[in-house]
Amino acid sequence: MSVLIAGCGDLGTEIGLRFADAGYQVAGIRRSPEVLPDPITGLRCDLATQRPPVPTETKIVVMATSPDARTEDAYRAAYLRSLEHLLDGLDAADTTVERMILVSSTAVHDTNDGGWITEDSATEASTATAAVLAETERLLHARLPQATILRLAGLYGPGRTRLIDRVRTGTAQLPSTKRYTNRIHRDDAAAAIVHLATAVSDPASVYLGADDEPCPRADVMRFLADEIGATLLPAADSGDLNAPSGKRVSNRRLTGTGFALRYPTYRHGYRAILSTDGVRHP
Repeated sequence: MSVLIAGCGDLGTEIGLRFADAGYQVAGIRRSPEVLPDPITGLRCDLATQRPPVPTETKIVVMATSPDARTEDAYRAAYLRSLEHLLDGLDAADTTVERMILVSSTAVHDTNDGGWITEDSATEASTATAAVLAETERLLHARLPQATILRLAGLYGPGRTRLIDRVRTGTAQLPSTKRYTNRIHRDDAAAAIVHLATAVSDPASVYLGADDEPCPRADVMRFLADEIGATLLPAADSGDLNAPSGKRVSNRRLTGTGFALRYPTYRHGYRAILSTDGVRHP
C-alpha cells in the first residue's frame, strides 16, 4: 500500500519514515525533495501554487504542511490553498483514498480560562491564523467527509529546543500569571498519525493530540532549570497566579483508540531530549 505525505518538513518526514518502517511505500511532497531521506520518494511541488502529482496507487494521504511565518497570508498559503491543490491532485489522479489525515492545531479552540477542551468544544477562533485553520478543516470535510483531522498541541522534540536554550543561557523569565500550556512530542505526534491511519478501523472525524499533562508554563521552565542546573529570571511582576488562563487539552479520544504515548508528560519528553544528541530514535 502506498502513502503520500503532503508537506515533508520535520514532522512530515518523521511520519513518512514511520510508515516506511511499517512496510509502506512512501512518497513525500516538498519544494526541495532532494533533502528527503531514503526510503521516502520525493515529489517536487509547491502546494501553495501548484496541483501536485499524485501516484495512482496512493491509498493513505497525510497533509502536514507548515507556514513560513505566523501571518494570515502565510497560513492561507500553507493550509487552505495547499489543501485545495492537494484535493484537486487527488481528483485528477482518480485514485481511491482509503484514509486522509489533516494535521491541524488546537489553536482553533478559543478557550482562555484554564478550562478543559475536547473535540466537541467550540472552534470560534479569535486570531486570523486560527480562523484560516478552521476554514481549512471545513473545506476538507466538505470535499472529503470521511477524512480525519488531528489537532496538535505545541510540538517539541529533536531540533525544537528554543525553550531549553533560553533556560540554559539564563534568558528565560518566569511568567507572571498561571497560563496553562499543552504539548506533544514530535515522535508521539508522528506515531499517532500512523496509528490513526492503520490501526483504527473507523476513525472519528476529529482528534486532539496532546500529552497527558497540561501544565502551567512556569512548571515546565522550573523543571528544565532543575535538570540543566540553570537559574530563571524572576517574573516581571507578581500578577495573579490564582487566575488561570490558556486551556487544557484532553487526549482521551485519541488514547481511547488504544494509542499509547511514548512521552506521556513533558518531563519524559524533555529528559529524552536532554539525554540524547537529537537524532531520530524509532
